[in-house]
Amino acid sequence: MGDRYSSFARSGLGKPLVKRLGLPDPPKLVRWQPGQAAGPVLLGPDGSPHQKELTKALQPIETDRYHALVFDATGLSKPEDLQALYEFFHPVARSLTPNGRVIVIGKAQESAAQRALDGFVRSVGKEFGRGTTAQLIRLKPGATIDGARSTLDFLLSAKSAYVSGQTIVIGPGEPGDGDLTGKVALVTGAARGIGAEIAAVLARDGAHVICLDVPAAGQELAKVANRVKGEALQLDLTGNGDLAQQIQARHPQLDIVVHNAGITRDKTLAKMDQQRWESVLGVNLIAPARVTQSLLAAGLIPQGGRVIGVASIAGIAGNRGQTNYATSKAGVIGWIHELAEQLRDLGITANAVAPGFIETAMTAKMPMLVREAGRRMNSMSQGGLPVDVAETIAWFAAPGSATVTGNVVRVCGQMLLGA
Repeated sequence: MGDRYSSFARSGLGKPLVKRLGLPDPPKLVRWQPGQAAGPVLLGPDGSPHQKELTKALQPIETDRYHALVFDATGLSKPEDLQALYEFFHPVARSLTPNGRVIVIGKAQESAAQRALDGFVRSVGKEFGRGTTAQLIRLKPGATIDGARSTLDFLLSAKSAYVSGQTIVIGPGEPGDGDLTGKVALVTGAARGIGAEIAAVLARDGAHVICLDVPAAGQELAKVANRVKGEALQLDLTGNGDLAQQIQARHPQLDIVVHNAGITRDKTLAKMDQQRWESVLGVNLIAPARVTQSLLAAGLIPQGGRVIGVASIAGIAGNRGQTNYATSKAGVIGWIHELAEQLRDLGITANAVAPGFIETAMTAKMPMLVREAGRRMNSMSQGGLPVDVAETIAWFAAPGSATVTGNVVRVCGQMLLGA
């Protein structure tokens, strides 16, 4: 189902009416296309700790209009230093082009000046409008701008069109080079929706994709696998099938594991039977954790491997009638944080995405008022697309993201609740 309100709001008749009545005004978001070039970048402040490295990476120029404003805040150590944010951004706040980007780089430490950056970035993301996104990159001790390069590239590009108001932590280490050519990726729940799009984007970036779903979805699964020139694997991960054994029969290793499979069985807690509770927890949380441990025990995830979970904004903000789902998705967040620490010394990263309202067949079946609220209650005033989730996962999966682990990034257009 298309977003008719967005189409109307952008029309010749609707645009003045939306402005006059103060209604939500969804910008037209630009998504990534091959050969797409980023616009000019303004870098500040002069004399910042990483100015030399950032200048080399971003090649900033001075002009009248900018695609991105990038500010190195790693030198801010006391509250008085925050004046530098105002002095840099205030004169150029109106100079961003539509679908512009704001990136602040800070330290991964607790102090008044550094913590203040979160409030600044999230407010800018809600204030600048016209499809502008705003992000905070935090550097851990030993982390470098080179190690943050894949993250900068992702956040500056149209691949991050529906990601805003996020804080991403970069650790020390050496990033890899190139795309996903030669990598083997497993995507669960790949027969439709977000899973099918994840498979397509990973294949686009060079990966050989194993598309996994339950036998009941076998026909749709085969179509997706054929479309991405990958392979289909029918298996219920909550059953007795041994995934590690089946993977070993096909490939010597899995470079990327994406736990996308998920279900909902909505009822208020007082009306929820035990089967609804157990099935949602089993598919969404217990199976990913158990399967990952099985793959690790079999030595199938090598150094440089990627484990990527799919959480949800419901796991952050909660949702009426979804105690089972919200519990499972909050559990995914905790599991990813725990797993990232366990795998750090093995050179394997663990991260998660937390989608908000994404336009899928499932959300199209929601009651109209609930659906419209989901679409409008974010900084973009619209729902996201499955490709927005897929692009974020592809960034996590990239060789250049070896320094990105333990992060949970919301793909929600900076949802106003839980953001």
